[in-house]
Amino acid sequence: MFTHITVGANDVEASRRFYDVVLGALGHEPAQGPDPKGRYWWRTRMGAFAVGTPIDGEPACHANGGTIGFAAKTPEMVQAFYDAGVAAGGTAIEDPPGERSGPFGKLVLAYLRDPSGNKVCALHRPG
Repeated sequence: MFTHITVGANDVEASRRFYDVVLGALGHEPAQGPDPKGRYWWRTRMGAFAVGTPIDGEPACHANGGTIGFAAKTPEMVQAFYDAGVAAGGTAIEDPPGERSGPFGKLVLAYLRDPSGNKVCALHRPG
């Protein structure tokens, strides 16, 4: 459904370090970049994710009510995402990492805010 997601960052290097470790915990390679606009990119065959300073020159801010979810292959990867993110300057939010039940069945989730306040999560769907 998505080709790419880009989030703004006021401290691009802090955000790059954060995403290198949380996405690394999910099995992704470190960022490529920066590109000519100063953005760093993490690419997969399914799409791409990027962080950079807003092109309009205004300060970066997070989307109130927005969440970016990253797929995790195992529940252990969800925990690794969370632990790596907190160690890299992320902020723990919501419930602790773990299993939740809801209208979409059982999920294993962990939520963080990145160094610029963007809400991100790792999600594993048990088979």
